[in-house]
Amino acid sequence: MRSNAIDAAQGSIVVKAPVADVYKRWLEFEDYPKFITAIKRVRKLDENHFAASLAFNGKQHEATLEMMLRVPERRLAWRTLADHSAPDHLAAGVVSFASHSNQSTCITLKLTSSFGGAVSDRVDKYLHNFKRLVEANGTSKHLP
Repeated sequence: MRSNAIDAAQGSIVVKAPVADVYKRWLEFEDYPKFITAIKRVRKLDENHFAASLAFNGKQHEATLEMMLRVPERRLAWRTLADHSAPDHLAAGVVSFASHSNQSTCITLKLTSSFGGAVSDRVDKYLHNFKRLVEANGTSKHLP
């Protein structure tokens, strides 16, 4: 019995950092395992494609992530590409960034997935992990 139902969720959080720094930090794909706990490893293939090792419900999956949209300091969108190891599993996401006047940024994450698990719980967890990562480590390593 296969259960490949699509689940979707959206969440938002405010991070105490300027939008330019927050956007740059989200572009550091190799750091995704630090806040997106389902991603165990990411390797850049080219400018818009990444190989990712994912773990859901005790199962390991390999996937290719494709960056579909980049609007600097505003929005990013990605999806998994179907392949032989997970032909029936799909995921997609959009993250939006809105600058606040007090040097903070509102991040909104929309995630759709057929990998299982409570997507709404994962969205909140990922956003809180990202907020901790940015606010604890700052963004000094990303500034010229």
